[in-house]
Amino acid sequence: GAYYQFQVGLKPSPHNVQDLYLDSLRRIGLDPADHDIRFVEDDWESPTLGAWGLGWEVWADGMEITQFTYFQQAGGIDLMPVTAELTYGVERIAMFLQDVDNVYDLRWNDAVSYGQVHHQSEVEYSKYSFEQADTDLGFELFDKYEGECKRLLAGGLVLPAYDYCMKASHAFNVLDARGAISVTERQRFIGRVRGLARGCADGYVRSRAELGFPLLTKAAGEAAKQAFDQALESGVNAAARAAARAAFAEIAAPAEVSRAS
Repeated sequence: GAYYQFQVGLKPSPHNVQDLYLDSLRRIGLDPADHDIRFVEDDWESPTLGAWGLGWEVWADGMEITQFTYFQQAGGIDLMPVTAELTYGVERIAMFLQDVDNVYDLRWNDAVSYGQVHHQSEVEYSKYSFEQADTDLGFELFDKYEGECKRLLAGGLVLPAYDYCMKASHAFNVLDARGAISVTERQRFIGRVRGLARGCADGYVRSRAELGFPLLTKAAGEAAKQAFDQALESGVNAAARAAARAAFAEIAAPAEVSRAS
């Protein structure tokens, strides 16, 4: 099945992210003064994408409506500066605003319900993912998607490569849902997808470095590019990332995130 999210990225993360978030709830009609809003510790991680961050679930009257995360890494690369992300659960918030207990009872518009739009796809895709997906085909597709991603990365086509990284990740998720992957194999597949994601992230950052990071200020872009050029000559990705951190430190030191914040 599918569901909707509204994702907001704030980079660099402002000091008053929580206040901005609570104000956004007020603007859409969910006033924190009238509901029990809680921030419950829940660090977010996507092992397949090499992404993680410190974070919280946001509960409204006991139901999670948002994931609030200070992203530390994506694609295995340290983010500079740390990025705040707010992921709003659109259906769950709509349930509050429309005062319904079942997501399928949401009004899609004046004539159609959410259930009329999405219930059948939920049923069919659940049956496919848990019962009908061809596992032999799934393993074959995973291998082909992985190979195509690597081929595109070798040719410098980072964005198409990322599409195939996502296709490989989806193939893995379907195989996992079908119970076709053992516990040991699961970790190996996660590592394979993470390797693709890291290759895409490294390739993208390298391509931006070659352009001198044009969206940064001129001086900062030149400093970052020089640091990358020097590090990449050694062919060591870890050194490249360390050099990038040093270059960026002059313009945007990573935010120090703690539970106190």
